[in-house]
Amino acid sequence: MTWRTYEEVAEYLLNQFAEQFKLGRVEGKQLVPGMSGTHWEIDAKGINSDGDGFLIIECRRYTNSRLNQEGMAALAYRIQDTGANGGIVVSPLELQSGAKKVAAHSNVQHVILDPNSTTLEYMMKFLNQIFIGFSATVSVTDSLHIQIVRDGKVIDERKV
Repeated sequence: MTWRTYEEVAEYLLNQFAEQFKLGRVEGKQLVPGMSGTHWEIDAKGINSDGDGFLIIECRRYTNSRLNQEGMAALAYRIQDTGANGGIVVSPLELQSGAKKVAAHSNVQHVILDPNSTTLEYMMKFLNQIFIGFSATVSVTDSLHIQIVRDGKVIDERKV
């Protein structure tokens, strides 16, 4: 799985569970203008359920190291520069302690998403909730089992 697929899966799942995040919908990757005169490319944009304001959504599929304070500070600046109400960072690992402090100060929620998640098979953790998706193949066969019982005793039995 690539980082791009991880972003697409995160966008899809956040959109499916938008209500849990108090969002009306989630839009995909886009450029958002900043007050500094620059444009910021964001992985996804969460539109508040009342339609007033948005959250920046960033995905970091880091499987060997946790998101650090510097990385979270970069997101915090983009939130400030774009006028966003906050953010959501999606990653497979817990945040480093400094990143947690910056996130709390900047209204950034952390979502843990398994690095190999798909739109059907996933494990996503947000606050104290866990969302799990799985798929399975089920085969169904038809059969009929007939028993003829008289006075409590089986007198005939057939499988069709």
